Amino acid sequence: MSVSTETIPVRLARWEGVDKPFALLEAATARTPGPGELLVRIDLATVCGSDLHTVTGHRPSPAPSLLGHEQVGTVVGVGAGGVRCVDGTPVAEGMRVVWSVTASCGRCERCGRGLPHKCLRLRKYGHEPWSQRAPLNGGFATHCVVLPGTAVVAVPPGLPDAVASPASCATATVAAALDAAGPLAGRRVLITGAGMLGLTAAAMAATAGARVSAVDPDPERRAQALRFGAAEALDADGDGGAARPGEVDVALDFSGRPAAVQRCLDALAVGGRAVLVGSVSPGPAVALDPERLVRGLHTVVGVHNYRPRDLDAAVRFLSERHRVFPFVALVAAAHPLERIEDAIAAARTGAAPRQAVAPQASSAAQVSSAASAASVSSAAQVAQVARTGVGG
Repeated sequence: MSVSTETIPVRLARWEGVDKPFALLEAATARTPGPGELLVRIDLATVCGSDLHTVTGHRPSPAPSLLGHEQVGTVVGVGAGGVRCVDGTPVAEGMRVVWSVTASCGRCERCGRGLPHKCLRLRKYGHEPWSQRAPLNGGFATHCVVLPGTAVVAVPPGLPDAVASPASCATATVAAALDAAGPLAGRRVLITGAGMLGLTAAAMAATAGARVSAVDPDPERRAQALRFGAAEALDADGDGGAARPGEVDVALDFSGRPAAVQRCLDALAVGGRAVLVGSVSPGPAVALDPERLVRGLHTVVGVHNYRPRDLDAAVRFLSERHRVFPFVALVAAAHPLERIEDAIAAARTGAAPRQAVAPQASSAAQVSSAASAASVSSAAQVAQVARTGVGG
């Protein structure tokens, strides 16, 4: 059987390291990806908090690398053997999709225990070292090669790109957190941190029948929490009873701040459950009273990454409820790929929960002034890349 050698031009904004400008590179990739892979044209990507942590040096990350792991795109190539969505639907060219932040082997001990998101051979989009062999492994590019072992979910018609893009990280992570929290109907739920994840959690928990109390130091975020289903929004830095929601059945922290984690632990009623999501960087320890935990029948759960079913649940929720809650307003107007620096700078200000990058909006001939001569040289080196990905 003959193998197609047709290639298509691609562009990517490669992160060079802390305090260094992104490099805009041009390359070529195979029109038909490898077995079990997809080639997806990225229509919109959003800047996640972990991208900011990487750029600012708050978390160790390989450099250079192609950041970005929240994106929505259109399938332009399907590798031999085909790929199926989480619900079993075959992936076809022209299908609009989102995909998980992780690719799992499906064979290791953790995958066998139902923990594919903590696979021993895990690969993460937007977190891997960049190489000429796999230049398209993140979201800040015109295309991405989706590897075998990645959860893929079709995006329903009518769901805006700005709403669908965060599903790959923010919304799916919240779905995993609420799954860990258990049934929410009639429950008192505390949410600390009303950023993208906290607002999404408020909407999902309220929809599930919970009474939601959101806590955040920012007044605009508190106002947004009320628009996303919270019954009350409290100042994290306030004093006295006005800042205390009382005992709760479920406490979810998305901020990662030690004081917020402590608030969650201290607020649990008998039989309560704390789900910690935001603590993904080293920080001070918090106090845990073992007697209170034992006598209170408390459960403390950590959530990191998510399972394929969580991405499916995220897209389903957004499809059903994006007109009820103003998700589209959480994403600012998109920047072209050449203005990735502007998108990152805007994300740092927190002006909107998400900044967006629209890779297809840019001219292929345009090169950012941030790209150095070395970057142009690197672009020439990768211009003949025949296919991307690191295999399956």
